[in-house]
Amino acid sequence: MEQVNLSGKTALVTGAGRGIGRAIALLLAQHGAAVITAARTESQIKAVADEINQSGGTAYSYPFDLANESEILSLFAFFEKKAGKLDILINNAGIGLFGQMHEFSTEDLQTLLDVNIRGTYLCCREGYRRMIPNKSGYIINISSVVGFRGYPNQSAYSASKHAVVGMTKSLVVEAQSYNIRASVIHPGGVDTDLVRNARPDLDPAILIQPEDIAHAVIYLLSLSERCAVDEIYIRRRGSKPF
Repeated sequence: MEQVNLSGKTALVTGAGRGIGRAIALLLAQHGAAVITAARTESQIKAVADEINQSGGTAYSYPFDLANESEILSLFAFFEKKAGKLDILINNAGIGLFGQMHEFSTEDLQTLLDVNIRGTYLCCREGYRRMIPNKSGYIINISSVVGFRGYPNQSAYSASKHAVVGMTKSLVVEAQSYNIRASVIHPGGVDTDLVRNARPDLDPAILIQPEDIAHAVIYLLSLSERCAVDEIYIRRRGSKPF
């Protein structure tokens, strides 16, 4: 499974400065892909790109705001300039805002929708547009277990992740005729800042590691053209099965 050779492939990873996105970017590079790391914090994505380049790989960084359409368009224009053909798009960037529904502000709800839904949708759209002429490519969206399960204090965040699942399922069907694949990964509790904020009750020692999700990405990319995997659900061992 892990023998996939991505040499000659190019990948764009959003939210690549830390956590899951960082782990994915590093592992893609280890398998030979040229990677562009993108996120809001320039110092973080530059550090990841530098680590890849210092290890003999090829990487560039580009800071952008997922809530800003013009910055999304600029990101994809930068990718074309630096890397050319887009083979792999990992939509990992997102935010988490939490609270009980009756106390949740309209402003926070709008922020979640702008970033997690609209921003992810626009990245899918721009990546899909660039893959269509080549009739090849893979779009992998990182959702969450809350994309199909409910948790207290997570109604707005859950709604945004349900939307990511829905757009991915539609993309799976649309993209088949262009030989483009799409999948969504639902991580359970991962050792990230977002999960620590959402679930401070969880012992960090029992959390999934970002590298575990990165290996799931490599698994998807290792599959032959005969295979299609629409969803992967990775739950924290010891948590309640779905």
